[in-house]
Amino acid sequence: MSPISLPRPVAVAVGGGGVLGAAHVGAGYALERRGFIPDLIVGTSVGALTGAIAAAHPDDAAPWLERVWTGLRRRDVFPFGYLSSRASVFADRGLRRLIAGAALPPLIEQLPIPFTAVAMDLADGAVAPLDRGDLVSALLASAAIPGVLPPVVRDGRTLVDGGVVAYVPVLAAWQAGAASVLALSIGPESGPLPAAVPRRRAGAIAARAGTLMFRHQIERDLREVSRHIPTVVLPTGIETWPAPWDLGQTRRLISSTAAAAGRFLDELDIDGPGLYRAEEQLSEVER
Repeated sequence: MSPISLPRPVAVAVGGGGVLGAAHVGAGYALERRGFIPDLIVGTSVGALTGAIAAAHPDDAAPWLERVWTGLRRRDVFPFGYLSSRASVFADRGLRRLIAGAALPPLIEQLPIPFTAVAMDLADGAVAPLDRGDLVSALLASAAIPGVLPPVVRDGRTLVDGGVVAYVPVLAAWQAGAASVLALSIGPESGPLPAAVPRRRAGAIAARAGTLMFRHQIERDLREVSRHIPTVVLPTGIETWPAPWDLGQTRRLISSTAAAAGRFLDELDIDGPGLYRAEEQLSEVER
């Protein structure tokens, strides 16, 4: 079944994942090669930047995104030596430069495809969907990793990275009126985790706990939305993910995801509401 045949309006929900977001580009290629253009794009964190570029360039988003990702360096996003305040380790000037080079309009509502960036309100922890107004501040807010990048004050609210509450924003997509959703979930959080306790080191323990937290959040939201509408999770084909700061494997992430997502879409068979994903993404309990 072609993704074009999904019930309309179809949303693409683009999740977080930092530099692993290069995998989003591969999913974009798989969709574009099958003639698919979404009716709505919802993005969290790096997925908000990916989603905004896709919304701005609906006919050739994947080549645009590949140019951005293959030219990206870590210091472009996290420039050392530029402390903005006590609120964050890094200033956001690198991220601002990256956004400025993406040929985006100033306002969200000027994007050719309706778009929502998801952030979190730091006052009460509520999901903050940003679908109108200044685009740059919306993207900065959605990607403002707490303590790492500065929070954004927008319309009287202090906003931070939406991944804290909506790592893969399928709920926001459904609430925005989607009749079906394609979810782009990347990183170790996107697949089954080995039942292994990490070495007794602070970094390993914290990383494992964080991965489990996001994994449970993603699964909860996917299952809730799939009770109401067809919810398709595109596979990446990636078994070993690089470190979150490693930009040297960008082309591998793009090519692997393009191939895996393409094969999956060609065999996709939708039969009403439900959760549709590849065998490799299922736990032993689900198989």
